Amino acid sequence: MAIQFEALNSDLRDFIQRQNIFFVSSATSDSRVNVSPREISALRIIDDHSVIYLDRTGSGNETAAHMLADGRLTIMFCALSGPPKIMRLYGTGTSVGWENPEFEDLISKYYGGVTPLGTRQIIRLEFDLVQTSCGYGVPLFDYKGERAAIENWHNNKGPDGIQSYWEQKNLSSMDGLPTGLKLNKD
Repeated sequence: MAIQFEALNSDLRDFIQRQNIFFVSSATSDSRVNVSPREISALRIIDDHSVIYLDRTGSGNETAAHMLADGRLTIMFCALSGPPKIMRLYGTGTSVGWENPEFEDLISKYYGGVTPLGTRQIIRLEFDLVQTSCGYGVPLFDYKGERAAIENWHNNKGPDGIQSYWEQKNLSSMDGLPTGLKLNKD
């Protein structure tokens, strides 16, 4: 039932663009496996072998720590409405921090020059394998919209509060691995 591709094609790109959520999975050889849901509006397709997404401040920064230590990253999409399908992108992830000159280039080119409050980094996945599967076991859900909670949390914290939160919660993983996140963003 699984079909493998070396790259995205137009049908697979269309499938991604019809989704409302995606999941990011990462681990090192001796860490816990992390799986994080993300809103599709953060994701951009760069080309047939790479995607990026805005990574905003959250409870932890496991993905960044795992990429720094190991690099392996998988992104999964699954149809929660319409015809069933699951698609995974397998490859190597890197973090483009706000201090990297490429960060502003990516924001300008792919996000209209707007960096949402709370953005820690841009995650890039360079993938060499795309795999689809049937998705018959995925239940159907009705999409009702994005939650306002994270936006409200970022706005209530403000830039200084977010910096303080990064320092307390986002510099190392739950397993004690460094995340590479830089502080003192103005």
